[in-house]
Amino acid sequence: MATGSAGHAPRGYAREGIMIRHHVLMGTLLGGALALAAAAGCDRIAVWAAPEKTASAERTPAALEADKVFWSTLHGGAYDRIPEALTALKAAYLANPNDPVTASHIGWMHIWRLGERARHEPVRPDITDDAVLARKYFEEAVRLDPREARYLGFYASLLMAEGTIHKDEKMVRRGFFTMKDAVAAWPEFNLFTAGYTASTQPAESARYREALEQQWRNLDVCVGEPVDRARPDYGRYMRLETREGPKRVCWNSWIAPHNFEGFFLNFGDMLVKAGQPDTAVTMYGNARLVREFPSWPYRAVLEARIAGAAANVEAFRKADPAPGAPTLMVRSPFACTACHQE
Repeated sequence: MATGSAGHAPRGYAREGIMIRHHVLMGTLLGGALALAAAAGCDRIAVWAAPEKTASAERTPAALEADKVFWSTLHGGAYDRIPEALTALKAAYLANPNDPVTASHIGWMHIWRLGERARHEPVRPDITDDAVLARKYFEEAVRLDPREARYLGFYASLLMAEGTIHKDEKMVRRGFFTMKDAVAAWPEFNLFTAGYTASTQPAESARYREALEQQWRNLDVCVGEPVDRARPDYGRYMRLETREGPKRVCWNSWIAPHNFEGFFLNFGDMLVKAGQPDTAVTMYGNARLVREFPSWPYRAVLEARIAGAAANVEAFRKADPAPGAPTLMVRSPFACTACHQE
């Protein structure tokens, strides 16, 4: 005879039933975990269960001192001091491998050494190690600070560079699609990165046309409207200069004292390679608009580019330019310092 309300089990029975189901469920989960461990191996479970590497809350005094070495080396254009800077940065990193800024600075020194390899004659085969190390340290920076879209853009470009060196098409494609994510996250910064790193592609290729289009889109997002592609005179937009927000990277800053000039030098080079020397001359000329232009170390390079735009079309298209011959900014001894050297 039931003693409870019609349609309900007695209270004590209900609690017991819940506990029974709980123990059955826990037993099922435990059994499933044991079965998974048996199938997958305890080693895989142990790796899966390991804690994620996370960014440190504070930066160490050693890291801050290493920053000073980094910036003085880069802003001074002291390419020969890269080993000294790397020693300071890696010592700081080993003391605190959870610092994304230090990791990114190490990656940047390796990018610089690789990017301006034209300073070496002949270029050493082991320079390719800098691509591997730069990718590794930017990979760490992205893991520690995934919200920093600049890290993601550099990481993407290095995946493509390393994949190209090792003829690893999967790595190249992973880098290509990672770059799309980086562009979506911060187009004002990463449209340049994407196009610049692809500027060595053959002039007639779809990839080069896309790289050139990324430079045009970079201008468009910086000014908030389509720039006239027939007459890209940037003078009308100089009033938009800012040091704040995502559009700050469209101008010069303490990080890149001549970012503006370097951007237009590269864009002009890419237009020359595309067979548009007249438009390139206008684009080169935009570099003169910024107030920092008189102190830019590469003014003479710009003037030579303007004078030789038509003659440089074929020179810029050569996959393997002769030593001393005119070549694209991305292949030059100022591939990085055109923007970053004071």
